[in-house]
Amino acid sequence: MTDATLASPVSATPVFCEDNELGYRRSLTDFTSPLTLDESYRLAHLPLVAPEHPGVIARREGKFYEMGRHPAVYSLVLPLEDQALRASPAFLALENELKAAPFAGKIAWDILPKRQNRLHATICGSLGLAEPPTISSQTHEALHKIEPFAVELRGLFSGNVNRGRLYLAVYPEKRAGRNTLQQVQAAFDRAPGDLWLVGLYNLTDDLDATETTALADIITRWWNKPLLNLAVTEFQVMRAHDDLVLDAHVEALLLLGA
Repeated sequence: MTDATLASPVSATPVFCEDNELGYRRSLTDFTSPLTLDESYRLAHLPLVAPEHPGVIARREGKFYEMGRHPAVYSLVLPLEDQALRASPAFLALENELKAAPFAGKIAWDILPKRQNRLHATICGSLGLAEPPTISSQTHEALHKIEPFAVELRGLFSGNVNRGRLYLAVYPEKRAGRNTLQQVQAAFDRAPGDLWLVGLYNLTDDLDATETTALADIITRWWNKPLLNLAVTEFQVMRAHDDLVLDAHVEALLLLGA
C-alpha cells in the first residue's frame, strides 16, 4: 500500500474545486428516458462483463478493440486502494443502496474482486501505445515542484459516454486558485481536463424506466456527498490491454514534491 492511496489527514483544511469549475454536471447521463448501453460501452466494456449479451460489439472497423481487448496502452493514473475505500462508512452505505436497488441484478458484481487492486482515476490517457512512454526530465522536474495535495471522492456518477459504467467523481484540491490535477496534466503538456473518474461498477444490460428512475434518484441524493479524502503523493504509469484494466501492470511510480 502506498501513501498516495491512503485516506489520511492533510496539514491544513483543503479547499476542493466545485461543480462550477468542473465538468460533472455537463457530462451527466440524461435520465429522461430509460438508460441504454451506448455504443462505446458495448464495444469496450460489455464484452468483458457480459460476453454473451446480444448487444456486444465484438469489433468495429477503425477501432482497435477485439472483444473488449486492445494493444497495450500506457496512461498516467491516480491509484486508489480498495481497502481505504471500503473503510469509508459513507461509501459502504452507498454500495448497500446499490445492492438493494431494483437494478442490482444488472450490476456485474463478480468483476469487483478482479479489479480491487487496480482502482484508479485516469489523469493522462494514452501516454504510450504498445511501448512504454519516456518521461522527460522536464516532466520529472515539474512534478517535483508540485507538493502533495488532497482529492475528495464523491458519488455516484453516470456519464453521457460509456453509458453503463458507474463511477466515483474526483474533486481535486485547489491551491492559490489552481486546480492541482490540472497542474499534473500540465507537467505532461496535456490540456487541462475537468473530469476525473474512478470506474467501479458495470451494468450488464439496459435499464427499464423504473430502474433508470431508481439510479437517477441514487445519483441525485449522493451528489457531492464526500465519500473519502485522499492524500496524493504519487501517480502511476499503468499498462493495460482493456478498459477495465483487468490485466493492468504498473510500469512506473512518479512522486510529487522535491
